[in-house]
Amino acid sequence: MMKKSAIALMALMALMAGATAALAGEADVVAAQAHAAGDGAWNFDVSVRHADSGWDHYADNYEVLTLDGKLLGRRVLLHPHETEQPFTRSLYGVKIPASVKKVRIRAHDKVHGYGGRELVIELK
Repeated sequence: MMKKSAIALMALMALMAGATAALAGEADVVAAQAHAAGDGAWNFDVSVRHADSGWDHYADNYEVLTLDGKLLGRRVLLHPHETEQPFTRSLYGVKIPASVKKVRIRAHDKVHGYGGRELVIELK
């Protein structure tokens, strides 16, 4: 039978392992620009900040949505950006109906999902 101190140590180690993953926090959109590309398409330059900590916990995509949540476009991020924070990546050719005047941009990370800072930008 395991001693109480050994069980407590194992519980503490498990708690610390979970806390390490949580320390990186959620992915935040810190800046975004939209540029009309013609024919109803838009290009986006989006800056994301996240304390990427390797392949198990990094910002892995961002989305452009209508204000009511309809997905218009997604940029998949294929690797961690541990040494490049914040980082900016572009998304090209997002078809947006003429009736949409503002979009919401949010980022996703592999541990927390969505939930960090989002931006709403006006399409001019």
